[in-house]
Amino acid sequence: MLNRVQKRNLTKRDYVTLSSMIFALFFGAGNLIFPLHLGQLAGGHWGIAAAGFLITAVLLPLLSVLAVCVTKSKGVYDIGKPLGATFAVVFMVLIHFTIGPFFGTPRTATVSFTVGLAPFFPAKYQSLALLLFSAAFFGLAYYLSVEQSKIMARVGKLLNPLFLLLLVAIFAVAFSSPLAHAGSTSATAAYQTAGFTNGFLQGYNTMDALAGLALGVTIVTAVNFMGQTDPNKAAWVTARAGFFSMAFEGLIYVLLILLGAQSLGQFKLSDNGGVAFDQIVNHYMGNAGQAILAVLIITTCLTTAIGLVAAFAQDFHKHFGFLSYKAWLRITCLASFLTANVGLNQIIAWSTPVLMFLYPLAMALIFLSILSPLFHKSSVVYVWVVVFTVVPAVFDMVAAFPAVVSQSTFGQAMAHVQSFLPLASSGMDWLVPALVGAVFGTAHYLLLQRAKASTGMEVPMKR
Repeated sequence: MLNRVQKRNLTKRDYVTLSSMIFALFFGAGNLIFPLHLGQLAGGHWGIAAAGFLITAVLLPLLSVLAVCVTKSKGVYDIGKPLGATFAVVFMVLIHFTIGPFFGTPRTATVSFTVGLAPFFPAKYQSLALLLFSAAFFGLAYYLSVEQSKIMARVGKLLNPLFLLLLVAIFAVAFSSPLAHAGSTSATAAYQTAGFTNGFLQGYNTMDALAGLALGVTIVTAVNFMGQTDPNKAAWVTARAGFFSMAFEGLIYVLLILLGAQSLGQFKLSDNGGVAFDQIVNHYMGNAGQAILAVLIITTCLTTAIGLVAAFAQDFHKHFGFLSYKAWLRITCLASFLTANVGLNQIIAWSTPVLMFLYPLAMALIFLSILSPLFHKSSVVYVWVVVFTVVPAVFDMVAAFPAVVSQSTFGQAMAHVQSFLPLASSGMDWLVPALVGAVFGTAHYLLLQRAKASTGMEVPMKR
């Protein structure tokens, strides 16, 4: 199909549409509820917490898009390929199942329902209502993503502008009459002493750094359909549009965090950002606000769901071609529907430990990909960094599991060993080992370069 696409130069309108699509694919369920909840947790320390949050929720996703561009990758598989085909496939599957049918995609339906529609239903009917809503939600996601060439138009030109219009209306009303001065609200104990670190870790929950790697295939496909089939030009177009979309996302994050902090003037700390959003909108707009919120949340979550199910089907069809794109699309939509009915709190509880494991690996691979031209994508550098990163990542994963795992004999033994690692108390014990791995990997690469220069031996690398 791409062979029949007409090559052309992109207009400013094309860039706006592409940037809008990228923004919409990234900005979904967690991107609304977690910044709001962070603002409530941080209170008067919202500024320093926002700085940490923006690193993992904006800078890293942007870097993940740039990593795809620098390496001219077409998906998460290519990002992991320097470590071998087996690692690349396993990493791809883990990423797609995490942001796909296990956690990320089901969350788009549960957040939509919990925040937008649950208040309209009596408690005894909410399980049935969620079942019916999630079936319709993923049925629509399937319909809107089944034709790959139309994804950008449906998301970038239709759904995302509607979402932004509604969000701007909510911001205008809320900030014209703030519930409190954000700087004077009280912060939870954790954010009084470590606001930046906790904000940094909260950014994991958006899953956007992982999504950036996985959605690369959908973004590149959309760019190709726009006539940019040359890898170099496609990379430049993607990087430029990605920068504008992520900068705009960062602005919205700051406003949401500020709104969450201000809400403490009227409401107590909520269980999650979904509850907080519901309280805020109903305070300002009443029943009409609840209807607006329902449309807003369903729209933004649907756009992200479309991107996630499409990326899953595109990558799995490419690497497991015994099933068609449409067949994989049906599988991920059905699996996401089933997982969605577990409930939002359960999804968040069990996704956090998986993110604590995958995020350090993803961050290591993102930076390695961006810096890969400096060491010619040598596999030895990748191996050293990833091996040194994966061990503390396993410790972080076990520590983040619900008490049934983390407080077990095994969990406590792992926690004891973990306590000897630098930065263990802040959940960033992977950082120092990763840097040590980078030093050893670089030294190994330079030694091989010197050996190559003197003997003609090839430096091991993946092409």
